Amino acid sequence: MMFASAAAASPESSSPLPIEAPKGAESAVNPEKKLKPCCACPETKKVRDACIIENGEENCRPLIEAHKECMRKMGFNI
Repeated sequence: MMFASAAAASPESSSPLPIEAPKGAESAVNPEKKLKPCCACPETKKVRDACIIENGEENCRPLIEAHKECMRKMGFNI
């Protein structure tokens, strides 16, 4: 009986897998992309924020752009 239920589970499992396999690969990446913007790219965010606080936004353009680039790589549209 266990074999029958396992066999019944296998076709159900194998049917979505080929369809979801490409999506599964994306899903493995999507949890990273589904991060909240506040939690993405902490390294560039810390440096950017410290620079803005100490020097003002107009003096930190390269760091701001570096953080935006990191966010884009994480899948955010900035």
